[in-house]
Amino acid sequence: MNQNKAVNITEINVDETFSEFEKIIIASGTSNRQVVALAEKVREGVKRLFRINCKIEGKENADWVLLDFGAVIVHIFKPEVREYYQIEKMWKGDLTEISS
Repeated sequence: MNQNKAVNITEINVDETFSEFEKIIIASGTSNRQVVALAEKVREGVKRLFRINCKIEGKENADWVLLDFGAVIVHIFKPEVREYYQIEKMWKGDLTEISS
């Protein structure tokens, strides 16, 4: 996502007793178009490298796109939507800032 200019990339290792997935990655795109483009790049990259398909939600609205890879969940937001929902605060676990 860094290569495609995503900002504020955060990785959360989720307590395995708390959830069915292990990791959440959260990033922001600057526009609806960039949010969708980032989601597509992530989906394509994971499929190419790991042969894993995902469920994807939110592309129609493009304020917040969710990619579900099973063990890893990826959220890509427009900045104002991310600020409104503040989902980082909902999850317990180790929080790691990857980029700003």
